[in-house]
Amino acid sequence: MNGSAQAFIAHLGGLHEHDPAAIAALRRSQGFAPGAYPPAYPYVERFVRTGSHAQDPRRLAFYVVAGLFARHPHPAPRSLAASFGELFEKRRRMSGGGGSIEKRFIALLGADAENLPDYLRQAVSLLATEDIGLDYTALLRDLGFWLNPRLDPEIRDRIRQRWARDFYGALAFEPEHSAVSQ
Repeated sequence: MNGSAQAFIAHLGGLHEHDPAAIAALRRSQGFAPGAYPPAYPYVERFVRTGSHAQDPRRLAFYVVAGLFARHPHPAPRSLAASFGELFEKRRRMSGGGGSIEKRFIALLGADAENLPDYLRQAVSLLATEDIGLDYTALLRDLGFWLNPRLDPEIRDRIRQRWARDFYGALAFEPEHSAVSQ
């Protein structure tokens, strides 16, 4: 999927630069189940594997990522989780808060295939408010697995654990103050 995923993200970037109507259609597609909005078909179906059925997890992943990209067309070389960790850290530094960002991230990790697109839409919308980009190619790869209801739960758990490491790894390390009196 990696080569087709990269070509797909490049295609979305080209649409962003040259076809605002296509981006609008992809953005509107987020109001529907993934792959259920016919005006989005011309921009996605050519990248879907031939013979895929309507509920093929890879096909659904392409539609979810297309809608997210249309919402926030800012690719970057870091995972969604690391980008969300950056957002958390930024909010924590600015206001001393950020707890709601962490709670949203934990809810995202707990999402099942059915509600994952909604959690992702919220997460990407928050990233857009701070203009923090993410690696859509990696997200597409991960969603191809996560959206598969027949997937071995261990694989989904490994993705969740990697996302957690990326999120918490993006936080600035602050050593605990020593209890030793000076």
